[in-house]
Amino acid sequence: VASTRLPDHRILETMSDQELGITTSKEHETGEWYAELVQKAGLADYAPMGGFIVTRPRGYAIWERLQNHLDSWFKDTGVQNAYFPMFIPESYLEKEKDVVEGFDPEVAWVTHGGYDELEERLAVRPTSESIITPFIAQWVRSHRDLPMRVNQWCSVVRWEATETKPFFRTKEFLWQEGHTAHHDEADAYEETMTRLGQYERLYEDVLAMPALTGRKPDHDKFPGADTTTTVETLMPDGKSVQAATSHYLGTSFAEAYDVTYVDEDEDEQLAHTTSWGLSWRALGALFMTHSDDQGLVLPPTLAPTQVVIVPIWDEDSKDEVLEYAADVAVDLEDAGVRVELDDRDNRNPGFKYNEHELNGVPLRIEIGSYEVEDEELTLVHRPDGEEATVDREGISETVEEHLDTIYAKLYAEAEQTLEGEIREAESREEILGTIGQHGGYVKCGWCGDEDCEEPIKDAIAAEIVMVPLEEDEAPIHDECAICGEAAEETAYFAKTY
Repeated sequence: VASTRLPDHRILETMSDQELGITTSKEHETGEWYAELVQKAGLADYAPMGGFIVTRPRGYAIWERLQNHLDSWFKDTGVQNAYFPMFIPESYLEKEKDVVEGFDPEVAWVTHGGYDELEERLAVRPTSESIITPFIAQWVRSHRDLPMRVNQWCSVVRWEATETKPFFRTKEFLWQEGHTAHHDEADAYEETMTRLGQYERLYEDVLAMPALTGRKPDHDKFPGADTTTTVETLMPDGKSVQAATSHYLGTSFAEAYDVTYVDEDEDEQLAHTTSWGLSWRALGALFMTHSDDQGLVLPPTLAPTQVVIVPIWDEDSKDEVLEYAADVAVDLEDAGVRVELDDRDNRNPGFKYNEHELNGVPLRIEIGSYEVEDEELTLVHRPDGEEATVDREGISETVEEHLDTIYAKLYAEAEQTLEGEIREAESREEILGTIGQHGGYVKCGWCGDEDCEEPIKDAIAAEIVMVPLEEDEAPIHDECAICGEAAEETAYFAKTY
């Protein structure tokens, strides 16, 4: 129980059966802890088919709030939502050979409709460039049609053989994928960077998570892309999460699907295209970053319930306490705060505290007869149990200030973790030793050869997660840490989810 300011009449009974409690340690059993958190906090359940999950209402509500933030920013910058079929004809997929080669091991195929064998196999979309780009080609005729920006919120299927980790890695997952066409490289690359900036903003301003931005090395680009930019976030166990990507596709998809336009001089030109996406992996990163051994911790920006009011009464004070609490709830609701009044009489305060902590409610308001008498409220912060006694008057503004403080606490802790987990190395041995001992990111000089990634990947399953965005940025060291040749750029190595 987080609360420590408890008058004698507040006896907080703990749950005898521990039905709500997290029984594993985030620090020592991160994988088991995460799996338990996801289920006990009501975020997801495992589906009967291996590799799939059922997203429960609380988990989906958090996704909807994230979606609303990002969707509004997209629309503010000229993006329109659309929806395309989940099935892609094999002939469409094969027009872009790099996409076929890149996703072929993960594609799920439909071969029959009812009892009849299909004349052409249909791919369950692993990504939608191959179905969206042909329609952009139809819709674009003149330079006046550009830029064209469409986005869809949907699910995709990638038939990976890895162990399921809810929200991090599942065969089907929810995401958004934006697709655009532009006059030239400069315009398309600006689009790529605009979306990267919006993803970074989402993590910084909504998820309370500091993020690193960079680009993927050439050997790890999106199939068919010219440049893949990435947002990387660090988990408490020292692994990196590819948190979002934005791709400048050059003209490869335009060539494959004939995306052309007539310019001002009546000459036909090839369009430049982009694609960019963020999946519910962002939720997994969010849950793992902020949550603790008591359960889910959410920033107020995304929490379905931002404030829970727990009235505490005895028979003599019940009516006045409940009336006082209900008035507070109305004030907060009128101010736009997502508030719940937990006036259940079949649960004691201790059970309620534990339950709302498990569910990640950022701020708890306790109201007993003392608060009613003094016209005060007791506020308790979810992340750290910090308490404050505040005046009833002006409670809406006070609560908003405390929610802002809670967000700042979450961000500061995550930022401190990230800053302490970026280290340098000048040799293969230093890379292996540092990641092996500490995890986190290790940056070093790199010659640009994919072969120099293999000794690290083979030894400790770490890889180059990103390099600096600017290709002409001087490398951190003069020599490649692996082969000793001249370094062309700086590589960030990390273990990944």
